Amino acid sequence: MRIYMQTMPATGAEAPRYVQITLEQDLLGGWTLYRESGTQGGKATLKRDVYLERDAALAAFEKARDAQIKKGFKVMFSQGQESAHGR
Repeated sequence: MRIYMQTMPATGAEAPRYVQITLEQDLLGGWTLYRESGTQGGKATLKRDVYLERDAALAAFEKARDAQIKKGFKVMFSQGQESAHGR
């Protein structure tokens, strides 16, 4: 499951900021949540959290998504579960 979000800059001279949140199951049945953020064309930060249960991983995915929406990010692309972007 993956969701890509972006916010438009205040001025035309700045590059847009983005957040990409990905949830993947590993080969042993665990779940990994990746949170990548940065400026388009610039440096990015990648954070990774591991969960043993799907429900806990899905809750963390939704919490991360909702936090970015509150900050003004808009969903540009989502892939995976139908309810992944809260619509």
